[in-house]
Amino acid sequence: MVKFLDLQSQYQLIKTEIDEAIATVISESAYIGGKYVKKFEEEFSQYCNTAYCIGVANGTDALEIAIEALDLPKGSEIIVPANSFIASSEAVTRTGHRVIFADVTPDSYILDVSDVAKRITKKTSAIVAVHLYGHPCDMDPLKELASIHGLKIIEDCAQAHGAEYKGKRVGSLGDIATFSFYPGKNLGAYGDAGAITTNNAELAEKSRMIANHGRIAKYDHEFEGRNSRLDGLQAAILSVKLKHLDAWTGKRIAAANDYLENMKEIGEIILPVRQEWAKQVYHLFVVRCVNRNELAEYLKEHGVQTGVHYPVALPKLKAYSYLGQSEDRLFANESDGMLLSLPIGEHLSQEDTLKVVKLIKKYFDV
Repeated sequence: MVKFLDLQSQYQLIKTEIDEAIATVISESAYIGGKYVKKFEEEFSQYCNTAYCIGVANGTDALEIAIEALDLPKGSEIIVPANSFIASSEAVTRTGHRVIFADVTPDSYILDVSDVAKRITKKTSAIVAVHLYGHPCDMDPLKELASIHGLKIIEDCAQAHGAEYKGKRVGSLGDIATFSFYPGKNLGAYGDAGAITTNNAELAEKSRMIANHGRIAKYDHEFEGRNSRLDGLQAAILSVKLKHLDAWTGKRIAAANDYLENMKEIGEIILPVRQEWAKQVYHLFVVRCVNRNELAEYLKEHGVQTGVHYPVALPKLKAYSYLGQSEDRLFANESDGMLLSLPIGEHLSQEDTLKVVKLIKKYFDV
């Protein structure tokens, strides 16, 4: 079996460190706030090259809090990529704004800057730059657009821990950035967890207050906020795993390179493109082919797990039918039936990746 994801094998590699971290938190009853949360926040802000990190309960909360902290005009339009997980758009609507979907590029699946430019109106207030599948967005032209039109940029880094744009880590490139530490992420907790990063002191304080009932000091509530905490257990686990993240990322890149090198002659498969300015961390390795479902079934029958991210483009979901973008001629709308995620992760050996390649070649008679 070539597993799509193998969290059990990952745990076994660092079992002693993880068990010790969990036992320490429990022995000190350091469940909410405290030194382990502070320690991880400091470590992760340093990792992202940002001045501030605020731990929160999950990645969706992080997005909602970040948007709220920006204090954008109510009912304003926020541009979101048409191919992403619904959290990227859901957070916009739930904070009182209107989603406008922009297309993604056919090669790297990141925001198509030219299409973003077409979507900007007088009501536009922000752009959500989703570093999808671990590939960073092309930030310079996005920042140029933002500067011209007075827009904010929110980085959605849920799939891109450690990714880099022109040598700079994601999470440090926009006005504010959000991360998910859902267990299956490149840096995953053992439950829900998330974080916000920024270099803006005012946004950092506002975000921390929103996440903590509108306060910094106990019972000194300056406004109504919410309860969104990164707990001590998850923080301690994340501190352990952060030390291994770069090594794990190297293995993901090696596996991706195996795929890219050995499948380039398969005409029926369209491979993703890693831009020369990008360090892609390959949260997912996504290919396109016309007979996606049949290929996935064939690989399953031969012991290879795959996934689909995402089977329905966001504009085509019932949740967004009111926007009327389901019939737009977007690459995202036309390609969702072709996307297939191959196994990727630090658990893969070269033997595993070459087995996947061999099976795909056999399927297409290459």
